[in-house]
Amino acid sequence: MDKSNLSPLSLPTSRFGKVAVLYGGKSAEREVSLKSGAAVLAALKRSGVNAHGFDPAVQNLQSLHDEGFERAFIALHGRFGEDGTVQGALELLGIPYTGSGVLASALGMDKWRTKLVWQAASLPVPDYVLLDEQSDWAGVARRLGLPLFVKPANEGSSVGISKVKEMGGLRAAYQAAVRHDKLVIAEKFVGGGEYTVAILGDAANGGEQALPVIKIEPANEFYDYEAKYLRDDTRYLCPSGLNAAQEAEMQHLAQRAFALLGGQGWGRVDFLMSENGQPYLLEANTAPGMTDHSLVPMAARQAGISFEQLVLRVLELAHVG
Repeated sequence: MDKSNLSPLSLPTSRFGKVAVLYGGKSAEREVSLKSGAAVLAALKRSGVNAHGFDPAVQNLQSLHDEGFERAFIALHGRFGEDGTVQGALELLGIPYTGSGVLASALGMDKWRTKLVWQAASLPVPDYVLLDEQSDWAGVARRLGLPLFVKPANEGSSVGISKVKEMGGLRAAYQAAVRHDKLVIAEKFVGGGEYTVAILGDAANGGEQALPVIKIEPANEFYDYEAKYLRDDTRYLCPSGLNAAQEAEMQHLAQRAFALLGGQGWGRVDFLMSENGQPYLLEANTAPGMTDHSLVPMAARQAGISFEQLVLRVLELAHVG
């Protein structure tokens, strides 16, 4: 058979060699990561890939080299997995890995520095204030208005986030967030809806695509950890209900925002929409969830990409540096 005309996903999966699915880890998102990794591992095995689970919380990363792993699929979330640290370790080991490199991973994990990069490029982000123990709580409330959100800058999955409806609750929200990270943000409430756009592919080789937009409608107060992973009444609309022009604008903005961070391979960019239809960039995810509640597989299905095809495509894009 002439393999020159075959797409990457139609080639034998044996070309990937021995693959480690990195999951678990020691962040606050460990349980979500275990679920993501288990789903990825099962899909890779169904596709004939020689894949094995690997939990850096209980296994030394040096074992990846010693045991002959040739690629790593990063299904770790949060610190020590999504923040550039494991990416740097894999580069030292010379093992190709999925997703973004060290810099983009570190930037994407840090919501404040992500906003700085986007603001420097004149991309729209909700107004925000950095908080500390000496913050003028009344001044913050006046500037941002109420309600507002308080969140740790370096956590994901809505860990440590609070919706503050009264000025008196601002200090308590800060104290809840600072337990997770010394850098805490108060962010303006934008109330026209929450959306997300998944990115798949390698822009450098002209193969990047923005998957269909998803609108998120949580049944509870906001899209918190419970709404993301534990409840079954959160609504995900895909198609999103946006018109074609709005959908294309949001997809283009997601691709630009991801590229500015140096994102590679795959990821997700989250948005808030104002009441008058202006999209605002919320945050980037360089190692998105892959659970049965996760958004990237949902968008991929809408685009006609099965879960098995999705994980193989992500694995295909593994790189070193």
